[in-house]
Amino acid sequence: MSLSMLFGLFGGLGLFIYGMKQMSEGLQKAAGRKLKHLLGLLTNNRFAGLAVGTLVTAVVQSSSATTVMVVGFVNAGLMTLAQSIGVIMGANIGTTITAQLIAFKLSHYSLHAIAIGTGLYLFSKKDRSKQFGQIILGFGVIFLGLSIMKDTMEPLKDSEVFVHMMGNFGKSPLLGLLLGTGVTIVLQSSSASMGILMSLLSVGIIDYWSAVPILLGENIGTTITAILSSVGANLTAKRAAAAHFVFNFLGASVIILLFYLIPNFANVIHNIVHSISSMFIVDVTAERLLANTHTFFNVINTLVWIPFVGFMVNLVKRIIPGEETSIKRGLTFLDERMLETPSFAIDQLKSEVLRMYKITNDMVDEAIMAFKDTNDDLVKAVRNKEEIINELEEDLVTFLTRFPRNTMAEADVKTVDMYYAMIDDIESIADDAFDVVELAVFKKDNKISFSDEAWETLNDNFAFINNLMEDGHQLIDKKDLSLIDKIIKGEEKMDRLLLEHRSGHMKRLGYGICDPNAGIVYLEVLDELEHISDQLADISHSITEARTNKIL
Repeated sequence: MSLSMLFGLFGGLGLFIYGMKQMSEGLQKAAGRKLKHLLGLLTNNRFAGLAVGTLVTAVVQSSSATTVMVVGFVNAGLMTLAQSIGVIMGANIGTTITAQLIAFKLSHYSLHAIAIGTGLYLFSKKDRSKQFGQIILGFGVIFLGLSIMKDTMEPLKDSEVFVHMMGNFGKSPLLGLLLGTGVTIVLQSSSASMGILMSLLSVGIIDYWSAVPILLGENIGTTITAILSSVGANLTAKRAAAAHFVFNFLGASVIILLFYLIPNFANVIHNIVHSISSMFIVDVTAERLLANTHTFFNVINTLVWIPFVGFMVNLVKRIIPGEETSIKRGLTFLDERMLETPSFAIDQLKSEVLRMYKITNDMVDEAIMAFKDTNDDLVKAVRNKEEIINELEEDLVTFLTRFPRNTMAEADVKTVDMYYAMIDDIESIADDAFDVVELAVFKKDNKISFSDEAWETLNDNFAFINNLMEDGHQLIDKKDLSLIDKIIKGEEKMDRLLLEHRSGHMKRLGYGICDPNAGIVYLEVLDELEHISDQLADISHSITEARTNKIL
């Protein structure tokens, strides 16, 4: 292979990958938020997860994007390990759409798509039009890249050495499996390796029997993306990535084993897929046959394993032992049926609010520890919990709006309003904890240091806020009304301390004791702590008002 051919191959591959990236980004911008929300909601059982995983991957044209989202959800505690396996299985089916798309041979429309897509993307004023322009542009670049790869590799079909080398993969399926796995790991895209494989097949350099083992290897190689995204994630997220690998590895390994155990097994697969394809398509090309094989294999593999999700969960727990640390997503104590008995729902509402407060309290503790000694695990924990709190707030507010207020007693309505206000205050505290963590990261990245006196005042305030947070928990849980006065006075004290510390900081700056670059971080941390005390005082006022209205 000459240098110009190598540049042609990798140039075409580069265009293909760039086109996939543009089309995937455009699709995610157009529908990603809705799909991500769908991914987080419709996974209560393995079959719902399977359907959602298939749909999301088919739309965003990237199983990698789906599995990365899944690992992120699991890491944030928004999805259980069992739910994630169903979605991952669906992603394996959805990703076969890429091969089906390539098999349409639309290269002669690539420049048309690029021209239309570029026009929409560059000159349209509406975001929606720009997004569709990006999708069409990506679509065109994909097929332009495929066309270049195909034209570049066309002369190779006359090279006996190269054709013989590729033919060896048909004689040794294990070699084909390893090649497909290796190429996909390097490219970190099964779509890209599929594009190369389809190009080789289309010009006759490789035949169907040699392509199938490579295709199976691509299924294994694509799991590298989820594995890499789980690095630094929690235990359950690592298990989700491992489940993706185990599922694809077992499926591919069984087929490769059958290649060696059953004579002419490749012919058996070819005849079955060709017969099924002929029922829908008159002219079954080699590319279409391989694309259908990809879909057929992934669907069968999923149908075989979907009843054994429990076994898969136990298997990956054995592979990666340890205690799970994920937090259950969404509402724990409430569901729609409780609205038929509002008074009972209100009792359970308290449990949900307490759970939300407990997660937020943990965030404050972890944020403070992260600021004292920036720890990447603590930073990730706070960021993940912030996502959980945001979702929990959304779920709770949605639930509260569905209370049948017209038929409820006035005291019950006011109780619901009290918890409504608390939920907003707790979410604000979570935002403050998140901001403290971001300041901790900024402090570490910019190597900011504080004087001993500054650290002493910070530590005093950290301890004070921790105690105040514990008082807030007791107030909500036990309705210990004696704590109301303590919390309100604590908030007033924080106001005074903030003024004193600002003054003290300015004096230290004047004496040259403190680093001027530390000033902004120091004061912003104090502002966040003072704001936490404000939210706790607001919770106390809400409970005071409830006591005044005699609903507690």
